[in-house]
Amino acid sequence: MKPEHLPLLNSVSAPAVHPDGSRAVVSVTRPDFNTDSYVGQLWNIPLNHEQLPRRITRGFRDTSPAFSPDGLVLAFLRTGGPSSKAQLVVVEAGGGEPQVITDRLLGVESFAWSPDSHRIVFSSREPDAGRYGSSEAITAEAEEPRLISSYQYRLNGVGYTRDKPQQLFIVDVPELGGEPQTAQASQPLPPPRQLTSLATDAGSGVFSADGSAVYFVPARQGNDDDLATFIYKVPVAGGDAVPVDQGAAAPQSVTEVRQSRDGRWMFYIARDLGGSGRDFVARNAVLYCVAADGGVPVALTDPELMDVAAPGARIELRGPDRALVLNNAQGTVELLELGATGGHALLVHGDKVVSGAAWAGGSLLVVFSDASTHGDVAVLDDGQLRLLTDFSAVLRTQSDIVVPQELTFEASDGYPVHGWLVRPAGKGPHPVLLNIHGGPFAQFTVGLFDEAQVYAAAGYAVLMCNPRGSAGYGRDHGLAIKGRFGTDDLEDVLAFLDGALAKFPTLDAGRLGIMGGSYGGYLTAWAIAHHHRFKGAIVERGFLDPVSFEGSADIGWYFGEEYLGGSVVEVAAQSPFEHVGNVQTPTLVIHSENDLRCPLEQGQCYFTALKRRGVEAQLLVFPGEDHELSRSGRPNHRRQRFEHILRWWARFLPTDANPAAVPPE
Repeated sequence: MKPEHLPLLNSVSAPAVHPDGSRAVVSVTRPDFNTDSYVGQLWNIPLNHEQLPRRITRGFRDTSPAFSPDGLVLAFLRTGGPSSKAQLVVVEAGGGEPQVITDRLLGVESFAWSPDSHRIVFSSREPDAGRYGSSEAITAEAEEPRLISSYQYRLNGVGYTRDKPQQLFIVDVPELGGEPQTAQASQPLPPPRQLTSLATDAGSGVFSADGSAVYFVPARQGNDDDLATFIYKVPVAGGDAVPVDQGAAAPQSVTEVRQSRDGRWMFYIARDLGGSGRDFVARNAVLYCVAADGGVPVALTDPELMDVAAPGARIELRGPDRALVLNNAQGTVELLELGATGGHALLVHGDKVVSGAAWAGGSLLVVFSDASTHGDVAVLDDGQLRLLTDFSAVLRTQSDIVVPQELTFEASDGYPVHGWLVRPAGKGPHPVLLNIHGGPFAQFTVGLFDEAQVYAAAGYAVLMCNPRGSAGYGRDHGLAIKGRFGTDDLEDVLAFLDGALAKFPTLDAGRLGIMGGSYGGYLTAWAIAHHHRFKGAIVERGFLDPVSFEGSADIGWYFGEEYLGGSVVEVAAQSPFEHVGNVQTPTLVIHSENDLRCPLEQGQCYFTALKRRGVEAQLLVFPGEDHELSRSGRPNHRRQRFEHILRWWARFLPTDANPAAVPPE
């Protein structure tokens, strides 16, 4: 795979299953270099193997499909162009011309159907009067100053949040079979009815089983002392939003809520936060169940061993009283089914990364990735997945996808370190790139990973592992580096590197590079301050100076203290910036201008410190991008990022496929 193959990476949404169980609809989106944006449409996926999947919409970017409970209407979000905001659209489920039913200046972010199929609740940002987004005539530069009194006032990818909180709205679904209005008689869209008026983000809303209320989980509301969030309920007919007594014994951070179809139970996903309400480190996300009329919540998943917080995961319902959730598990993502009154089924496991699932009409549809697909749809038949699509066929045809080799090596204390080798074609010896993931409470997976594939195609053997501190291996594994950044985690990644070098003679132990982003940028910077075996390094969007991070990052007010400790001595002992004087390795620092998770100054100060100490260094800054550049940044920036990375490695680790540039004569 090469950087120019990015447009072949089709991303597939969670499935919307028709209530009769005969078919599903998904959105399929991809990067597009021509528009420098993401484009895609909706696809119909029939379960009948004699029928083929087909594209059913032709919008610029159509996403988030959802059938009405009666099966008559399909709703989705449509973005009209690269600079447009997503709006809510409905179309007859059997086909027809889509109708736009919102015109929100800042767009629609999520939505859900009412049980009677007549209404939709959606979330949208509602800016304060005079703020950017309240009128097309007001620009961000012309806004008045902001007076801030709380820690949490910005969010990566959003910017300032307190002056444009996300609110919930109700909109009636129009009659789709009626005669259209003529152009002369056409009227503006009826305004949706605002349900919430909170000072903070309301999040996504879902209807109660009887349709009388909407449940949601708002962001923290003005409490600077803890991270606790709660379930709220607001009547559809109008009224104040009030917290729901979950009966939890200790503070929790709730992220998702659904009422069971029979109305008897509330399912919700939460992390316990310890006695302080801020102890988030390595807290696995747990699926809880509590009676709808109150009681003591019951944990349906093991908080020590399971983590139902896979990226993009939602609670989906199956039958009257069962829930479907996704579980991070040792480099995979599993699909679990859990019942309110008991029962636990592992439905999909093995070398797959499930990203979405839904059930209706007796059919369970699953979207997943693995070593050879970036995303495809399957139906679960008799406990086995039957593949319905092949959206990565062109990618496999036009590029050579390398299947990762799963490996486990022991650290010096005997601890098993699990990961993968992506080895390029040819006899070698191949230079090696040790790639470190972010988080740290995250995981590399078996799913097709564009980074590893691009580097392997350029002639590099790529090593990726999940050291202590990662998610997916139980709470103890994730908790091992609390107050001990740069200890067991560094030992683990180096042990994995040395184990692979010893096992595979085709890996060149004399030509090593190291790279990582976010926490991976931290551990890369830490490694090159303590070891000088690498020919080059790339530190991307790194957590590099915990002191300035505390006051500048959107999570700075709690992240560093909970992970590193509260004393100056503890923080300095784990700070890459405090050890930058030991670095000798040539280093490329990559950062994004609008990164609020690890702000730009982290990279700028680190680069300057390297230069002042005579270390060969470069700083690559991407305008307009945030912390998600490598995953969802502008397509041309993602391509340019790859090109700069490959040029850097060509200087210090040239290969036949990625040779060093020949200087001009």
